Amino acid sequence: MHAGFRARLILRLVGIAVSTYYAAYPRRTMNATLRLLERPRGRPIPGYSLTIHGDPIPDDAIKERLMELACDEWASTCGYKKWGVFLRRDFDLIINKKKVYRLCQELGILKEQRHKKPPYPRHLARVRVITAPNQLWQMDIKYGIIAESGRFFFICNVIDVFDRTIVGYYRGPECRWIQIRQMLVKAFLIRGIHHSPETYEKKLIIRTDNGPQFVSRGCGAFMHQHHIYHERIPPKSPNLNAYVEAFHSQLQQECFDQRVFTFFDEAYAEVDDYYAYYNAKRPHGSLHYMTPAAYHEAAMKGELAPIEMKV
Repeated sequence: MHAGFRARLILRLVGIAVSTYYAAYPRRTMNATLRLLERPRGRPIPGYSLTIHGDPIPDDAIKERLMELACDEWASTCGYKKWGVFLRRDFDLIINKKKVYRLCQELGILKEQRHKKPPYPRHLARVRVITAPNQLWQMDIKYGIIAESGRFFFICNVIDVFDRTIVGYYRGPECRWIQIRQMLVKAFLIRGIHHSPETYEKKLIIRTDNGPQFVSRGCGAFMHQHHIYHERIPPKSPNLNAYVEAFHSQLQQECFDQRVFTFFDEAYAEVDDYYAYYNAKRPHGSLHYMTPAAYHEAAMKGELAPIEMKV
């Protein structure tokens, strides 16, 4: 059978039942697997390193030099990567950082790894009570497809949780933090949000997921500069960003599924028209069938009964 003959034919010739053979087959396979696992993996360690002239230097001599570097007044402050530079410079050794790391690990002279503290702390999303516009915004990214070319474009939306208004959006062939930043600045100007350290307690909260745009250093610096409280939802918890996710579902059903985009400018024009329709004309069931723009205006004029939303 190892030569390629059919197992059933061989078993019939020798008079062994097929069930008997296959009942013992897993056991033989497991034993072979265990034997393979017992073998050392990878190439065997040679126990020496060559110089650029081809002379072998045993690992014991290299370890001696590493111990000297670890006890040296100045070199002891370096790590294994710089010790490798010393070895290559002083002994003309052909040695990489992986072997230097292994030898230092065997000697127990590795430095404790430093953990960099992020410049801007991460705030986890939590349940909040919303009573007015401009208290909590949710932001997320979606993409649409150009049917003819198979390419796609990005859309970044910011929704006010209280009045469901899309306060800002960006659409384009790429979506980096620099584009999102420009969109947020425009949204701040439209909504009249100008935070200062004196009004920091009444700061706006922007909630996002953990996308690369939102965990970047630029995003943290922007939020800190404008005194915006940026919180991120835990992984695999889109329910904490439910309002912008619900809008993405509406955008998909009412815009993307109803049209076939053949080029980018056509898609951008359709998206712009839908946002104008959504904010100013589309009745929203959660807003007593008012439009988001009308509901926001009524809230700013104090025409709504006091409302508390837990989000």
